[in-house]
Amino acid sequence: MSYVLSNGKPLLSQKATNDGHAENSPYFDGWKAYDSDPFHPTQNPSGVIQMGLAEHQLCFNLVQKWLENNPEASICTKEGVDKFRDIAIFQDYHGLPEFDRDLCWRTGVRLLPVVCHSSNNFKVTRKALEEAYAKAVEANITVKGLLITNPSNPLGTILDRDTLREAMSFINEKNIHLVCDEIYAATVFRQPDFISIAEIIEEDQEYNRDLVHIIYSLSKDMGFPGFRVGIVYSYNDAVVECGRKMSSFGLVSSQTQNLIASMLSDDQFIEKFLLESAGRLATRHKDFTDGLRQVGIKCLNSNAGLFLWMDLKGFLRESTVEAETALWRVIINDVKLNVSPGSSFHCSEPGWFRICIANMNEETMKVALARIQKFVQRNGDKLNRKEKCWQSDLRLRLSFRRMDDVLRSPCSMSPHSPIPQSPLVRART
Repeated sequence: MSYVLSNGKPLLSQKATNDGHAENSPYFDGWKAYDSDPFHPTQNPSGVIQMGLAEHQLCFNLVQKWLENNPEASICTKEGVDKFRDIAIFQDYHGLPEFDRDLCWRTGVRLLPVVCHSSNNFKVTRKALEEAYAKAVEANITVKGLLITNPSNPLGTILDRDTLREAMSFINEKNIHLVCDEIYAATVFRQPDFISIAEIIEEDQEYNRDLVHIIYSLSKDMGFPGFRVGIVYSYNDAVVECGRKMSSFGLVSSQTQNLIASMLSDDQFIEKFLLESAGRLATRHKDFTDGLRQVGIKCLNSNAGLFLWMDLKGFLRESTVEAETALWRVIINDVKLNVSPGSSFHCSEPGWFRICIANMNEETMKVALARIQKFVQRNGDKLNRKEKCWQSDLRLRLSFRRMDDVLRSPCSMSPHSPIPQSPLVRART
């Protein structure tokens, strides 16, 4: 495709033609592989199974039942209720939310990862925050804010109260903004409970509330990405006013607003939905992790989200992003599963993969799990050899370390939360 006029001058702006949309990344390559060969239990049983889409499809029967019982909430007819699911979950992957693209492509903003490690379950520490900030200052980069997800995508873990307090202390000291993405708030399926940053603000009046902004959506908790309903909750009036003005370019349709307001106002339904959703997510999580454990595959211990953070480091030929990408291509092309490599989430340790488990029915889940198990069993010898080599190398390194120790020894030398009682935003005014 040409972006240059016959006289050699650019036809489109650099912003329009740059590669910031990241469609050449593994994340989008996986979607393209799925689009060209989608799995179907009868029509294409050897096709690619979609496990790169964090979507909640486990409770649609509850929503459909509510629609049948509340026809006045929608202009849709009862005969069209089966079409509701396809409309509600529709999303073109070219426009899927992704931090690098959403924040950088049109604005020119730079994202600087806060490096976390598996040794402490990828916990966000004050040390990690300070190191990331110092690195930015050293590179003459002006830091404007800190962006966190809670519960975490892709980890499926929550940020505890101490971590949230550290984040608040950090942004207050640096006088930078905190944007807290709480889009997975109602996907917590076991203890510990979710804690909103709004609760932390209420505990300490010394925090500068003008720096804190919460974003939320019904795309994950309710499974309505096709409705494009997003929420910005800020204590900063200027930010709210700016958001109100900008929203005119992407208003939610009046039909959607009417339907969602009616549904969220039904306290009995919401309570039932949240309870049932947590139970189904817990069951799916257990079934899949148990199946992986049978063939020796571990996942990060998690209690939220629509995905697992799967550890496949043992299958890498070396600990590099290139080796991770090579393994990912095997999983896409041979195992026929669209999963997301850790590098697409800026993970500092190659070999971690995000697999989405709530966007399929139980039969498809069993097929996906069987494919992973077969792959592991087929490559088990490689995994065992790598583990033995690693253990041998570890013993050797420890042996040299003990010798070094001998040689170096002294003898030898919140009520205002947008989600007050449930993580779902109430439709009250």
